[in-house]
Amino acid sequence: MPRSELAQRVLVAAVGIPLAIGIVYLGGWVLAALLAAIAAGAALEFYRLAATRGARAFVLPGAVTAAGLVLLAAARPTPAAAAASLWMLVLVFVLAISAAAIWARGPGGQPMVSVSTTIVGALLPGGTLGYAIFLRHFVLAPWDPARATWGSGSWTGAALVAFPLAVTWIGDSAAYFAGKAWGRRKLIPSVSPGKTVVGAVAGLVSGAVVGVLFAQLVFTAWLRVPLGPVLGAVGGAILALAAQVGDLAESVLKRDAGVKDSGRLLPGHGGVLDRFDALFFAIPVAYWFLRLVLPFPAGGAPWR
Repeated sequence: MPRSELAQRVLVAAVGIPLAIGIVYLGGWVLAALLAAIAAGAALEFYRLAATRGARAFVLPGAVTAAGLVLLAAARPTPAAAAASLWMLVLVFVLAISAAAIWARGPGGQPMVSVSTTIVGALLPGGTLGYAIFLRHFVLAPWDPARATWGSGSWTGAALVAFPLAVTWIGDSAAYFAGKAWGRRKLIPSVSPGKTVVGAVAGLVSGAVVGVLFAQLVFTAWLRVPLGPVLGAVGGAILALAAQVGDLAESVLKRDAGVKDSGRLLPGHGGVLDRFDALFFAIPVAYWFLRLVLPFPAGGAPWR
């Protein structure tokens, strides 16, 4: 990577990371609006990539649905409350897109490709980022885990969202710099020529280290929720692995489309998909991991 591009990357990160932390702390509709915009932007980029392979998605309905899934999670910020509305929205969306494809394009217009592309482009960012809303609204009463409830304005919720963010961002940086310094053997050159085995291992190790730090300093010492270092390391490594899978999955899409970046929104970082692909995988995994190891409120943890 040229020095100018690296400088742009560092500058964007220096501005973006503190801004993201502040928005996560604020929570509420400020966080929901940002996540909805990210979901819509990612959907638009996904549809542009698909168009290079001849897949004609219903772009506007797909992008609106991606944002709508996040806003639905914010309007009903517990999985129990959101579940029925979510599946109803998805069902209506799928039926409407299917009917539109059949009516507007007919058998010769590849309606199956149009429908599947539109659905995947909406659900991938919108459905996964909704889990960040669920994490943000979770409140653990530190003095009594049995009194854990859902709510807003919580340092706990902000810390839970910060966990996958920290693992993903630190792991990505560790993988990049370790790969540049010591990487010789490519990880999967046919998918992502720049990624190395050393970089992937560095990302996993750094994820485990971040997990230990969160377990000891955030969950145990600050939130008074005992989470041992072993569980922290395992959780961090799992999230780092999920983030790398998300990164590689987007690399496959870009290789198929014949492009280097999904967009040019962020200098040095590419597009929305380039920057947030790992989080689309890491955030849902973080939700389910934390749901297993932390005391969630009775009646507030469905989706079994």
